[in-house]
Amino acid sequence: MAHLHDIVFDSAHPASAARFWAATLDEYSVAPYDEAELLRLRSLGFTGPEDDPTVLVEPVSGRGPRLWFQLVPEEKRVKNRVHLDIRTADLETETVRLAGLGASVIARHDDHTVFTDPEGNEFCLFPITS
Repeated sequence: MAHLHDIVFDSAHPASAARFWAATLDEYSVAPYDEAELLRLRSLGFTGPEDDPTVLVEPVSGRGPRLWFQLVPEEKRVKNRVHLDIRTADLETETVRLAGLGASVIARHDDHTVFTDPEGNEFCLFPITS
């Protein structure tokens, strides 16, 4: 039996994509960089976290999938074949908050709103219903 471990996003700028998703999702944060990781990045020719080609966003509790953002040279060209669905207690307030983080609304439906993140990846926001 297999278990979901990571969700990986191809990205033009992994650090900013990771910050967006860490701010979007409750109880997630960008993984901290220790000195050993900073030294490893510098040895590969990177200056630090801002130009890291692979950035990890992890659940604070350690439970749930991790999100990896990896640098790819090509731009996003077509609609996602897979997207994330997220939920909120207040759809309108969360819509405003996500827009402030850089998301764009691309469609509103009776039961959810479709967004793109700052790199054009689609995701949906649903209200929490009982």
